[in-house]
Amino acid sequence: MAGPVHLEQTIAATLEFAGVGLHSGAPVTMRLLPAAAGSGIVFRRTDLDNFEIPAIGRNVAKVSYATSLMRQGVLISTTEHLLSALIGMGIDNVIVEIDNLELPILDGSAQPYVEAILGVGIREQRRRREALRVLHPVEVREGNKFIGVYPDSGYRISYTIDFPAPIGTQSTCVDLAAEVYGTEIAPARTFGYKADERKLRDMGLIRGASPQNAIILGKDGPQNGPLRFADEFVRHKVLDLIGDLALAGRRLQGHVVAVRAGHAMHTAFVARLLKDRSAWELAHVPVKATGDTSSEAELSSRVSKSRRGAPALAGA
Repeated sequence: MAGPVHLEQTIAATLEFAGVGLHSGAPVTMRLLPAAAGSGIVFRRTDLDNFEIPAIGRNVAKVSYATSLMRQGVLISTTEHLLSALIGMGIDNVIVEIDNLELPILDGSAQPYVEAILGVGIREQRRRREALRVLHPVEVREGNKFIGVYPDSGYRISYTIDFPAPIGTQSTCVDLAAEVYGTEIAPARTFGYKADERKLRDMGLIRGASPQNAIILGKDGPQNGPLRFADEFVRHKVLDLIGDLALAGRRLQGHVVAVRAGHAMHTAFVARLLKDRSAWELAHVPVKATGDTSSEAELSSRVSKSRRGAPALAGA
């Protein structure tokens, strides 16, 4: 029998980050502030009179190489890593203050966000948490690309990628209900091919990319290895997908399957899912079994160990 429902959560104190945008290369300072229960994740452009953009599907803008939000012509770019970390760590409500158009890329993963959240702690709020429970399958197909969601008792993601050498085909399946996000997904970094650098820069992209914030792939493998995981590339795609699915406004209860998808397909899928009101319902999330005694300190320890001891891969 289900126990008491989970309560919504926010961060216990303000967090601050600074860096450059991956694509713009522009310097940016960002603060995360605790937010009231029921408010969700809201971005606030402090350089534009605190203009606010909620992180919800109807505000999705450009989604080619990153997921961006726009409202009334005001843009917030490259939101997926932060949104992924917030969902992965169980944060429902937060205000994100940012003084430029693009979030900082930091080390190219969600790990800095996870460590910062664990550092200040997570505060429960007096509002019952709801999940978007999937009732019947919803699928989006485009050639050999695919993403779908199916009823499930938890929140699982299965992802398959197929990139040119030296990556090739990789697959993984993650059960977010098992609280593995901080150790198994968050450390996975964004990546790109050295051969594509000039073309992307000519398009006005990756102006902030460097070996410190992205895996740079040459024909024989990573030029700035070792990798944090042997399958770091597919894990990062899972990271991106979790962030993009956050635009549904709530954590999903279902099994998401993706094959060769990307940001554009992720966000198109969110739009399709939200439009099909018969495919889901809002349901209160039951609390974990009382026998699970994992603490934030234990998770923090596992995160630190994962960075030191993850399987390394010097080549493809």
